[in-house]
Amino acid sequence: MSGRWLRILLVVVLAAGIAVVLLNRDRIDPAALEAWVAAAGWMGPALFILVYALGAVFFVPGSVMTLAGGALFGPVWGTLLNLAGATLGATLAFLVARYIASDWVARRAGGRLAKLIHGVEAEGWRFVAFTRLVPLFPFNLLNYALGLTRIPLVAYALTTAICMAPGALAYTYVGYAGRQAVAGGETVIQTALIALGLLAAVAFLPRLVQRMRGPSEWVDAAELARRLEGGEPPVVVDVRGPDEFEGELGHIDGALNLPLDELEGRLDEIPADRPLALVCKTDRRSLTAARQLRTRGFPEVAVVRGGMTAWRAGEGAPSGRG
Repeated sequence: MSGRWLRILLVVVLAAGIAVVLLNRDRIDPAALEAWVAAAGWMGPALFILVYALGAVFFVPGSVMTLAGGALFGPVWGTLLNLAGATLGATLAFLVARYIASDWVARRAGGRLAKLIHGVEAEGWRFVAFTRLVPLFPFNLLNYALGLTRIPLVAYALTTAICMAPGALAYTYVGYAGRQAVAGGETVIQTALIALGLLAAVAFLPRLVQRMRGPSEWVDAAELARRLEGGEPPVVVDVRGPDEFEGELGHIDGALNLPLDELEGRLDEIPADRPLALVCKTDRRSLTAARQLRTRGFPEVAVVRGGMTAWRAGEGAPSGRG
C-alpha cells in the first residue's frame, strides 16, 4: 500500500472511531471498564494502559480513564498506570498527526498559523511543558495539534510524562477516594480531604506556572537603546493607549502602538520574524502582553524594565511624539 493510501485509510479509521466515541459519550461507563479490566487478572494493568492509549487517540475523555485507574489500582499504581497510558496515547496521536498531515501543513500554512507554528517550534519542550501544566487546549486535541509541528518526539514524550504527573496524581486519587467512599471505612473522610487538597493544588498550579514563567527576558532601557542602534533591532511594541502614546512621556521612535485591550485582535500587525520589545508606562501591562504573545506563538519577547518612565528618565534614548 502506498503512503498516500495508507494516510487516507488512517484518516478514515480515525474519523470513524472519533465519531463513534463522540456519538456515544454518554454511554461510556467507568464501572463497566473497571469490571472488564479486573476480569483480565494479571494482564489487567497492561490492558488498562492499552485501552487508555487508544482512548486518547479516539478522543475518549481522559478524566474517565484516570478516575477508573485510581479506583482499580489505588493512588500509587493507579497514578503510574494512568501516566503510562496517557503518555502512550499522547505519543500515538502525535505520531499519527505527524505522519498524516505535518508535511501538508508545513507547505500550506501561512499568516497567523505559520507564525503560531514557528513560535511553538522555537519554544519546543518548554511549550509542551507549559500547555501540560497550564492546559489551554483539551488534552486529546492538543496531542494532534502538536504533531503538526517539528517538536522532537523524545522531548515531546518526556515532557508530556513529567508535566502531566501532578494532574494524574490528583485525579487518580479522586478515583481512589470514590472507591473508598463506596466501600466505607474509617479513613473515608481523610481520603476525601486529601483528594480535595490535591485538586486544589492542581487548580492553583496554572497561576503559579504563569507567574514563574514570566516574559522570555527583561531588557533595561539603556540596553534597548543599544539594540535599536544595532544591525537587527527589535520591534518595539507600545501597549499603552493612543493618548498615552502621544502624551507627556511620548514614545520610542518607530514604536508600534498596539494597546493591550486591542492586542489580541491585531496580532497580524506584529512581524513574525523579529524579536519584540514591549513597553508601557512602567512594565505591568507589558508583562501581561508578553504572556499573551508567548501563548500565541511569539518566541522572542522582552519586557522593557521600568517602561517609558525609565526611558524618559535618561536610561534610554530620546523619545518621539509622532
